[in-house]
Amino acid sequence: MAQRVKYNRVETVFRELSYPIPRDDAAVELDDTILVLAEGERNLGELIAETDQLEYESARDLEAEINNVLPREAVGEPYQSEGEG
Repeated sequence: MAQRVKYNRVETVFRELSYPIPRDDAAVELDDTILVLAEGERNLGELIAETDQLEYESARDLEAEINNVLPREAVGEPYQSEGEG
């Protein structure tokens, strides 16, 4: 059964990996994880496979690369923070 994780909690999943980790290994490890976005869902392993970096040194590096492949709409309304309202 696939694990589901909200976008704002994805770093907790990344911290479970051993670093440094090659992109392909990270993609395989997280292929059964569904990333829940503001608009829709994506397979986390597939997203990792779309990144440019060949190896990640830390969970923070991996999270930054994921942010580069997500469309802006995926994380919510543009220019809105979680705390506004």
